[in-house]
Amino acid sequence: MRKLEIRNLTQTFAQKDTQLQVLDNLNFSVDAGQFVALLGPSGCGKSTLFNIISGLLTPDTGEIYLNGEHISGNTGDFAYMQQKDLLLPWRTVLKNVLIGPEIHDEPLGTAKTEAQQRLTQLGLGGFENSYPMQLSGGMRQRVALARTLLFRKEILLLDEPFGALDAMTRTVMQSILLDIWYEDKQTVLLITHDIEEALLLADEIYLLTARPATLKAEIPVALPRPRDITDTALIHLKKELLALLQVEMSTAFD
Repeated sequence: MRKLEIRNLTQTFAQKDTQLQVLDNLNFSVDAGQFVALLGPSGCGKSTLFNIISGLLTPDTGEIYLNGEHISGNTGDFAYMQQKDLLLPWRTVLKNVLIGPEIHDEPLGTAKTEAQQRLTQLGLGGFENSYPMQLSGGMRQRVALARTLLFRKEILLLDEPFGALDAMTRTVMQSILLDIWYEDKQTVLLITHDIEEALLLADEIYLLTARPATLKAEIPVALPRPRDITDTALIHLKKELLALLQVEMSTAFD
């Protein structure tokens, strides 16, 4: 298991005749096996951060380290689930989930069994031979999560994985994700706009400022699981996070 370190990340994009700074000297670390949620105003640069960590984007300045080793580009150390499901429309659900094992030239017999187990776990048993166009948006997101898990990486980057789900399904999926995390001991970085989701799932919440994003606060959630959002301790943490976020939201709309 590897410790992830983000050091002095800065990112600016050219926008017509101006420069749009998205990240500003961003620093934080994530211990192996830790579940960290990232919160921040919409558009502050959270997805850009994931694109840099995963190697899809090269930062202007700054570095990414795993266990003290500098990495850059697509290292293969991360399984990245983006906001859009990005399923291949010409492949069935099962074949979409098997993309990772195919890329890594793994024996597909074992991988197929695991894929079917994951699909059943995610409430998609019986849809293995369906195509993405035959599924609802929430079902497509669950297929994307199963595909991400089949990459079998030590670090998961999850960009709002449950944003398209209704409230009841989201609650079930949060519970399943925790079960998977307990079972597999992976490191998880979760982008979410849902404060309650962050409080229910994470060991630590990193709050980012309005764009350009830097780290505003680290909020530990040192409470036993499963958690209940009506617990007094979580209510106090929610109030604290809301107050901090409201300041950043007002800055974002100035």
